[in-house]
Amino acid sequence: MKILLTGSTGVIGSKLIPLLKKDRHHITRLVRTSQNSGAPEVLWNPREGTIDREGIEGHDAVIHLAGESIAGIWTAGKKKEIYDSRVDGTTLLAKAVAKAKKRPHTFLSASAIGYYGDRGEEVLTEESCGGEHFLSQVCQDWEKATAPARKAGIRVANLRFGIVLSRDDATFQFLTTMFKVGLGGQLGGGENYISWITVDDAVRAVKHVLMNPEISGPVNIVTPNSVRHKELVAKLGEALSRPTFLALPEFATRAVFGDIANTLLLSSMCVRPAKLQKSGFRPRHARLETALRHLLKQ
Repeated sequence: MKILLTGSTGVIGSKLIPLLKKDRHHITRLVRTSQNSGAPEVLWNPREGTIDREGIEGHDAVIHLAGESIAGIWTAGKKKEIYDSRVDGTTLLAKAVAKAKKRPHTFLSASAIGYYGDRGEEVLTEESCGGEHFLSQVCQDWEKATAPARKAGIRVANLRFGIVLSRDDATFQFLTTMFKVGLGGQLGGGENYISWITVDDAVRAVKHVLMNPEISGPVNIVTPNSVRHKELVAKLGEALSRPTFLALPEFATRAVFGDIANTLLLSSMCVRPAKLQKSGFRPRHARLETALRHLLKQ
């Protein structure tokens, strides 16, 4: 299969490429600037609304993972970058493949479980409605941006990633560093649910969706075992043999982190991967303690 891929240098994209190449799929990277790596690549610039339309011709599938990192302080400018990089980039790519002479049969586009917003104790599946906070609106508009591809008869799957645990992820590196120096601890009351998946299982899930044509629409990319924030803190401290007695109250968390506190750090999303489970996908690291041991020994 010939596959066009964006976000090829990201945490998920960089691990997805060797997995797909192992099965002899051919990867073309859609990039903003040439990587000069010798690997097939096509240029685009979502900010300027340009894309090499001839270069995207002839691919069987598109996997779209590109987007501005959500890490950092959410200034007005940062929030605009987060929104525009996802919505404008997806719109540009979806319209381009819809107008291609030889259209791909599949378009997989990243999204996130932030779609659901802060939902407390509610168990969420792909059938659940969207939330109302900033990331919820980003994700809802991000998914709507794939409409041109869907209307053109292309199978579209919106990959709603949970928290992806990876040693290459900046957030995970920050967390482990804080614990190692004795500053790890709970944020807020600790009762909020965290829905997660290891990066190895995340890329396996993407491949699973790619290879199963009956899967379309939103797909939750998480394990079936959400944990409360306080459990994540305790398990990480245990895996690192570090104390977890420090805690930052909710008001202090909001004061320190601003908008990102309500949207990410303190929000509760108990998400289930209903479509993945129904289609037979099983994560290799479904339990948090085994997942952390796996990650930390790499």
